[in-house]
Amino acid sequence: MISVVIPIHNERNNLSRLIPHLQRIRGDHPVELLPVLSGATRDGSAEVLRELGLEPVRCEATSRASQMNAGARRARGTTLVFLHADVWPPDEFFRDISRTLSEDYQAGFFSYRFDNPTLLLRINGYFTRKDGLFTGGGDQCLFIEKQTFEALGGFDPDQVLMEDFEFFRRMKRARTPYRIVHNDMVVSARKYKRNSYLRVNLSNLFLLILFYCGCKPDTLKRLYGKLFRPNP
Repeated sequence: MISVVIPIHNERNNLSRLIPHLQRIRGDHPVELLPVLSGATRDGSAEVLRELGLEPVRCEATSRASQMNAGARRARGTTLVFLHADVWPPDEFFRDISRTLSEDYQAGFFSYRFDNPTLLLRINGYFTRKDGLFTGGGDQCLFIEKQTFEALGGFDPDQVLMEDFEFFRRMKRARTPYRIVHNDMVVSARKYKRNSYLRVNLSNLFLLILFYCGCKPDTLKRLYGKLFRPNP
């Protein structure tokens, strides 16, 4: 079974599209959907999920790392998938995950493209096919064997911004074999719409460098709030 953990903070509109899509593309694959609501969600996401036949997992903590860990603890599958609510998986999503883990890999990620196909964003998307500095970000949708995830200790709940990169760093140190699947997810470009292309890319690079230099998670979170305009 594949367990899909979806951390949620006020994602009502995205969930109403994403959940039916996942239910449609799973086909014959045994799939478990585990939407995890943050303690601060107030937009009716829980009601949307119940209308779609799912009972959300509650997590009083608001950090995405804590939400994903809570979902992983509830998971019954041997494979864990961590999917953001504003990311749209391809139709072959579950087939690609099963095929990758049936080979000599214990984990993987997906390449992605943006829902706003400007030239500059197409360039950004191209580099998600390569193994580089930004590999392992949450929009690439980590999938991993559950026993490997548990052996690595799960996500660090103290990481309130860079939980995906911190976990990927431990994956690499443990020499966990992984693959980047070249079948694009579709990622929301809303951050770029609210901020300029240059601002987003320079800010992301700045924050990642600070993370690798050992900057404290709370400091990174505060800087993030100052660098980016919030989504409406």
